[in-house]
Amino acid sequence: MITRIINFMYALRDRQRILICLTKGAATMQSRNIDYKVPDTWEFSGFSQNGEDGILDVLRSQLKNSNRYFIEIGAADGIDNNSAWLSIAEKYQGIMIEGSAALIARARRMVANASLGLQIVNMFVDIGSAKVIKDLALFHDPDVFSLDIDGIDYFVTQDLLKEGLRPKIFVVEYNSVFGPDLARTINYKENFIYTNAHSSELYYGVSIMGWRKFFEERGYKFVTVDRNGVNAFFVDPVHFDESFLSNIKSREFAENQLQLLKFKKKHEAQFELIKHMDFYEI
Repeated sequence: MITRIINFMYALRDRQRILICLTKGAATMQSRNIDYKVPDTWEFSGFSQNGEDGILDVLRSQLKNSNRYFIEIGAADGIDNNSAWLSIAEKYQGIMIEGSAALIARARRMVANASLGLQIVNMFVDIGSAKVIKDLALFHDPDVFSLDIDGIDYFVTQDLLKEGLRPKIFVVEYNSVFGPDLARTINYKENFIYTNAHSSELYYGVSIMGWRKFFEERGYKFVTVDRNGVNAFFVDPVHFDESFLSNIKSREFAENQLQLLKFKKKHEAQFELIKHMDFYEI
């Protein structure tokens, strides 16, 4: 009896949380005044931590063709991510991948039934995971691919594209500590966990210029970063009208607002904390 009551309370809390996110998303979505040239006007947040839900909403609306499929690596608890809106509100099929067993358990409890074709996978993604992910995927050119593992994102993305995955829209976290101009990332380390790498927790990920160089060399086009300085958006231009892409006035860099609040200083001063660490120049 006690177990049933506890499970009921968990289920009630989860439903309330999802309802709050859907309500918030619907309200902020409708309050936008979209200018297709200005990505800042696209943003809204239902489940995403920043304005990613809105940016993806506009980019998806401009696709020439859609398979209504996503892949997200670093999906957390299934709610605080870039694919929950797609899965729950838009009924996309896709894969949510997360390395934490505890977060995966919560994701399975909360969103496992959100979409008929939703897979929730517990996997610590590293180099060598690309083939497994490709084999799991229903489509190798998903509408949306989101990557946020706070670590060796560059090397994982390199591996994924080499394996033959070719998303239409690619969302990647960047680390503003590197500033707008340096093309670099951290050195590769197997089983990397950023909280163990440096006490500041700033030694992770890829610079925005590093991502731009990487993706543009592979035929992708940079679109924008979100206003809170967390994610960057790239698209495969063959899936979009050139008239739409060529008129976008991109936000090219933004300070990570959480890091700015935490350290009370901008990226140049933040970088002083980790400048002695090893880096890989892209």
